[in-house]
Amino acid sequence: MTDILLEVCVDDIAGLQAAIEGGADRIELCSALDLGGMTPSAGLMTFAARTPVPCYAMIRPRAGNFVYSPDELTAMEDDIRFAASCGLAGVVFGVNLADGRLDTEAMKKLSEAVPGMPRTLHRAFDLVPDLEEALEVAIACGFERILTSGRATSVPKGLSELRKLVEIADRRIRIMPGGGVNLGTVDAILETVEVTELHSSCSTTVDITDPAVVAFGFSASTIKRTDATVVHALKQRLTR
Repeated sequence: MTDILLEVCVDDIAGLQAAIEGGADRIELCSALDLGGMTPSAGLMTFAARTPVPCYAMIRPRAGNFVYSPDELTAMEDDIRFAASCGLAGVVFGVNLADGRLDTEAMKKLSEAVPGMPRTLHRAFDLVPDLEEALEVAIACGFERILTSGRATSVPKGLSELRKLVEIADRRIRIMPGGGVNLGTVDAILETVEVTELHSSCSTTVDITDPAVVAFGFSASTIKRTDATVVHALKQRLTR
């Protein structure tokens, strides 16, 4: 049996360094993880590209749904080209139609921004009305993997759907559970679903002690930060 790959999502340099220190196999590079992750800054992408761990940039121009205007899609194409120019290993994106189905045309257009660049389909997949149809669209668009919680709000709630998805995929595309994956849930996930990759924030809650920072609205009173010890502990659970 082989080890299960651990992808850690981060949204700043400290989180990136903690993920690497803890032994993450791959990084999903974002901004604003508290909103589900958006496109990271040019500086963060450039910095990450110089690190020894493969980094995939989230390509998401705003919070909210994944139904994008033509101008937003153009901006996403430019972000993909920039990520490639930095030397990042891949990108992460997804686009829905208004009815929740995956937007095949838009995703193929984004894929053609840098032909051959590795791609992950993110949790836009969790909004689709038809699991099998969406899976075939993801394969047709050339994604390496699907990041999904099994169309539930978290992986522990979507285990039966994830198991079904892995069976239907039949190794044609990788299924990477993500959303609520942590040290408290990982054993049940591994017992239920045959996976080769897992996605986690590996974060802990930290209190912000500077009252001025909180009072001015520069930060919430508590935030989540990537924790190298949590990354290491979760990776150890995935090592066979």
